[in-house]
Amino acid sequence: MLTLTIVDNQEIWNAALGNIDGGHLLQSWQWGELKSKYGWKPSRILWNDDSQTPIAAAQLLFRTTTGNLTIAYCPRGPILNWRDPDLYSQVLSDLADQASQHGAIFVKMDPEIPINNSPERLDQDTLNLMLGSWSNLGWCKSQEQIQFRNTFILNLEPDEETLLANMKQKTRYNVRLSARKGVVIRRGSLEDLDLLYQMYAETSLRDGFVIRDPAYYRDAWGSFIQDSVAQPFIAEVKDEPVAAIIIYRFGRTAYYLYGMSLALHRDKMPNHLLQWEAIRWAKEAGCLVYDFWGAPDRVDPGDPMYGVHRFKEGFGAQFVQTVGAWDFPIKSLQYRLYKNLMPRVLSIMRFFGRVRTRAQVDR
Repeated sequence: MLTLTIVDNQEIWNAALGNIDGGHLLQSWQWGELKSKYGWKPSRILWNDDSQTPIAAAQLLFRTTTGNLTIAYCPRGPILNWRDPDLYSQVLSDLADQASQHGAIFVKMDPEIPINNSPERLDQDTLNLMLGSWSNLGWCKSQEQIQFRNTFILNLEPDEETLLANMKQKTRYNVRLSARKGVVIRRGSLEDLDLLYQMYAETSLRDGFVIRDPAYYRDAWGSFIQDSVAQPFIAEVKDEPVAAIIIYRFGRTAYYLYGMSLALHRDKMPNHLLQWEAIRWAKEAGCLVYDFWGAPDRVDPGDPMYGVHRFKEGFGAQFVQTVGAWDFPIKSLQYRLYKNLMPRVLSIMRFFGRVRTRAQVDR
């Protein structure tokens, strides 16, 4: 029999999460604390077996939106053995009950369950049984992805020589070219936060994506750097910063969440050397997996993210598709209203976000 427990202690939560296969950065205590500063309220739930051993975990984030509607989100969770139908049926039912008790109109989950190119992927029969069970429990495939559905995963177990050999020839050439052209990689610190944000803002304007205000990144980067969970890497040419990435580490996985670059010295391929030095750092830190975080929904040269796909694939990483996001509607009318209105609200928010970012860059 499973016992449900609400956890309010960081050490207990992260330790339990680390002992369940599939523990993810976005389910960590630190991630919940970050989101709590920006309108979300975390609730951390453990399911223990008869011996009081944690066998499932879910960090639920609650937020009250415009119109006094409460939504619930379980980022990259829940964490459990998805090959056990009795376990996931119980957990998903409890998850919906917890969201309902908090007054949520629906709850969204996007567990990182691979369906291709991964040793952890489910066979087709198990996958069909699982998705059918989710539907029978009242969950439905969501049209709104918050996180990228797919990613690229690099196995860090081989030695460095083998990792280099497994790269595409052009990628390996560019890594070495970058070093020959005078690009130097240094590890950043809290003192680099303003620099990192300025580069990120310029990148967002150039590439057409929206970012948040500087205060958010002082928390999203700074607090994790301070806790030794995140490490910036900065590429310089003659002591002048030209590109940077920020790598997070949780359990045995390193995550490439943020990248930024200037137009200056792009011919020297600083991003290739940045990734290679981050991969080496992750391997030295004991990580077994390097998650490149984000890939297009389909492998198509016409996709705007196809260049990103080719860049990440070049390092020998495997393209991994997941089951994507699923919703459990609790209040059907409000849920449909939210789905119809939210795209318009987000469009307006993106417009004003670009205006704010431009003002930051132009200051």
